[in-house]
Amino acid sequence: MNWNWQAIIKYFPDLLSASITTLELVIASCALGLIFGVLLGLWRLSPVVWLRAIPAMYIFFFRGTPLLVQIFLIYYGLGQFDAIKQSALWQPVLSQAYWCAIIAFTLNTSAYIAEIVRGAIQAVPQGELEAADAIGMSKLKKLRRITLPRAFGIMIPAYSNEVIFMLKGSALAASITVAELTYKAREIMAATYLNLEMYFAAGVIYLLISWVFLFAFRQFEHRINHHKYYTPTHQS
Repeated sequence: MNWNWQAIIKYFPDLLSASITTLELVIASCALGLIFGVLLGLWRLSPVVWLRAIPAMYIFFFRGTPLLVQIFLIYYGLGQFDAIKQSALWQPVLSQAYWCAIIAFTLNTSAYIAEIVRGAIQAVPQGELEAADAIGMSKLKKLRRITLPRAFGIMIPAYSNEVIFMLKGSALAASITVAELTYKAREIMAATYLNLEMYFAAGVIYLLISWVFLFAFRQFEHRINHHKYYTPTHQS
C-alpha cells in the first residue's frame, strides 16, 4: 500500500477550514443545549408528578432515538407541514441544513445535559443547603447562590464528555450536506480516491479539537473547584 503524505499535506488546510463549521455546530449546540438542559433539569426536580413527566418524556425520546434519525426528522420532516413552510422561520432557518443540524444537536444534547444537571443538583451536599435555610435564604436565592454554582462544579467532567460526544456526533451533519469536516473529507476522497489518507487527516483534526476542549475544561474545573486542588504550603 502506498501512503500519500503529499496529499495529506496538500488538503490539510482545506480540512482545517471545514473544521471551523464543525466548531460552530458544536459550540452553538452545546451552549444552547446547556441553557435548555439546566431548565429541563430543574423541571425534572419538580415536586409535582405530572410536571416531572413532561421533561421525562422529552428526555426519554431524545436519549432513546439515534441522533441521525433526529436530524432527518427535523431536516426532512418539518417540510411536510404546510404551516411550517409558510411560517417566517422556514426560509431563513428551517429550510437550511446548517440550522437544522444545530437544532437537532441542541435538542439532543439538552436531553443528556438535563440528566447531568439533575444528578449534579442532587449531589450538592445537604449540609450546604441546610446552612442556607438556617440563615433564611429564599428558595430563589439559595438556587442562585448555592445550588446551581455547586452543581456546575460537580457537573463539569460529565458536561465535558457531552461536548466531546457532540463533537463526534457533528460528523452526522454531513448526511444533510452541511459542509463540515467529514463532508469535506468525503468530497476530497471522491476526487482523489485517497480514502485512508483523508480519514486519517480528518481524524487527526478531530483529536486536536478534542484535546483543546478537554484541556480548556480541565483548566476551568481547576478554577471553579480550586478547593479540591488546594495544596497547603508548609512553613518552617
